[in-house]
Amino acid sequence: MVRTNSISIPLGTKLPEFQMLNVNTKTVKPFNISFLDERDLLIMFICAHCPFVKYIENEISRLSQEIEDYVQIIAVSSNDAKTYPDDSPENLRNQSKRNKWKFPYLYDEDQSFAKQLRAACTPDFYLFCNFDKDFSLFYHGQLDSSRPSNNIPPTSRDLLMAIQAMRKEEIYTFPIQPSLGCNIKWKLGAEPSWFK
Repeated sequence: MVRTNSISIPLGTKLPEFQMLNVNTKTVKPFNISFLDERDLLIMFICAHCPFVKYIENEISRLSQEIEDYVQIIAVSSNDAKTYPDDSPENLRNQSKRNKWKFPYLYDEDQSFAKQLRAACTPDFYLFCNFDKDFSLFYHGQLDSSRPSNNIPPTSRDLLMAIQAMRKEEIYTFPIQPSLGCNIKWKLGAEPSWFK
């Protein structure tokens, strides 16, 4: 495990096209941008084995229920399952079932989606607004200040403040703190420049 911060990308960045496997369907089916609806969008890069993710699993469950009327959620795992079998599609599905998550959990097998968004760690949170029906990045940062090592209980404070500002169509004026977690487990020899 390498403790890694998320990498800043410009706010306003458009959601890239994607197609990934949804591990939550009975038969693993492709999921793409056409499956999204009119709500704003939260993308979470997570995985099954990371202690930083495990620490906030219950909070992810609570948060998803709180915001589901106005923010749709997609979870994405980009870890190389050949090297880290704990993050295989089957284990991601088990994680989702255990937590009773209803949102799609996508497996970024070729890691291209993570690279397009310069994702660096798990967890990593991207909030996209859909004001103009174009999913542009409104917030990219930490869920809150909780970490497995500091015993601060997860509350989603930072992310919820961003969602509140987004819903009011206001600028998020608070300092954006990067997320912190385990590095994404890149395929050997295919690591992005920001990891090297």
